[in-house]
Amino acid sequence: MAHTLPPLPYERDALAPHISQDTLDFHYGKHHQAYVDKMNAAIEGTDHANADLEDIVKASSGSNQGLFNNAAQVWNHTFYWNSMKPNGGGEPAADSKIGAAIKESFGSYDAFKKEFTDAGATQFGSGWAWLVSKGGKLEVRKTLNAETPLTEEGVTPLLTMDVWEHAYYLDYQNARPTYMNSFLDNLVNWDFAEENLAKA
Repeated sequence: MAHTLPPLPYERDALAPHISQDTLDFHYGKHHQAYVDKMNAAIEGTDHANADLEDIVKASSGSNQGLFNNAAQVWNHTFYWNSMKPNGGGEPAADSKIGAAIKESFGSYDAFKKEFTDAGATQFGSGWAWLVSKGGKLEVRKTLNAETPLTEEGVTPLLTMDVWEHAYYLDYQNARPTYMNSFLDNLVNWDFAEENLAKA
């Protein structure tokens, strides 16, 4: 079966002014679509042709780098779009499960924010910053290129921030820290993170 580009959970202009429609047109409409197209070409006529996306990502990890790169980027980007929402951001409610888990795991929201933005800032080149759950505790991770915690046993991704330059360059140029702060202050979707935490 051919995979299709998943619809965005909001309109392309809904994240403005923090992420512009121009960025969504290129990032979602061209980059994300290209990963879908390349993955479909790679699985045609193979054992992966009728597999779901998560199975393709896990099966190709460490064995078929070309397929993995495209399949993981399809999954990572879909997860990223859902990690944001219009009028999101800020500290999660203290009485929410995600808010309580952040305080328990990091000591405070400010400590989490510093660790998360440090992960994004110190990811050399292209990659991702993640909030994950492992063994009942939250952790911050960073991954290179298409790498994803989806392939790690016992790890549940909760949210992600794309730090590839194409995620922010039209809006922030080389100011990655400004983009990261805007992501956390104005866009992050804590409801999505809490839904994922419930599955951990």
